[in-house]
Amino acid sequence: MPTGDVFSALANPVRRRLMEALQDGPCAAGELAGQFALSRPAISEHLTVLKNAQLVREEPRGRHRYYHLEAAPLAEVSEWLHPFERYWRTRLGALRDLIDEESQ
Repeated sequence: MPTGDVFSALANPVRRRLMEALQDGPCAAGELAGQFALSRPAISEHLTVLKNAQLVREEPRGRHRYYHLEAAPLAEVSEWLHPFERYWRTRLGALRDLIDEESQ
């Protein structure tokens, strides 16, 4: 069970960017920190939040720590977003129908 809230973890744009950076595969903490205009301790704090929410996994390799994206907790976000997706699909369909009517 995650010790951190997935929604709270994703609320911060730096944490979302960290997750985006991990989409292509594992990355060392120092390499991740180099992609931001933030201190390494600040990036480390963000990675800890993501780790507590089980959105990333830490793998020690010698003196370095590599982070891996863990997408399973995002299912909770997907479930929450699903009704909004249906809402917008319906609204956009109605707009398409209106535009089709007006163009005829």
